[in-house]
Amino acid sequence: MAHQHTPPQPHASRLTDFAGHPLVVSVMPGQPQLVAVTAASLGRAIGAPTLYFAYVDPSRYTVDEFPDGTVRHASIDPDADDDWEDVAANLTREVATSMHGQDQPWEFRYLAGRVDRSLTHLARAVDAAAFVVATHQGHHHHIRDFVRESISVQLAQHQHRPVLTVPLEVVDWEGRAPWD
Repeated sequence: MAHQHTPPQPHASRLTDFAGHPLVVSVMPGQPQLVAVTAASLGRAIGAPTLYFAYVDPSRYTVDEFPDGTVRHASIDPDADDDWEDVAANLTREVATSMHGQDQPWEFRYLAGRVDRSLTHLARAVDAAAFVVATHQGHHHHIRDFVRESISVQLAQHQHRPVLTVPLEVVDWEGRAPWD
């Protein structure tokens, strides 16, 4: 019988103290400023030395992971337009605009591959206390689509750091849920 690997489970001994540790903030193109402002507010409250804003490009794969949380990556499709540098520059400008006047140090990381795995690598590399992510925008047809696409759910299921989810859309209690 093959030995089954059990991943390390969340436990108080694995907690990274919030005080003085960075946060990893997941970003997407065109994301509302609320995510960055929320992360900056939390970062100031816990004395985070840096906020690491990260975008994970699923059309690329990670070739090498480095100790500072950066990665070397390549396109899954060798015939595709390789515009990742433009995407990175645009996202860096968006974050800079969102962080204007926030008085919180930050850096941007362009990552590749699976979102939960890439963000977890970055969090380990920088010894982050937690993640800040946005709720998924858009309408879902089924609850399984919501769960499958939710970065916060993926992170909560595959690593031990807390995940702060910033709501970008709310549903009126009288209304229907986005996945209905």
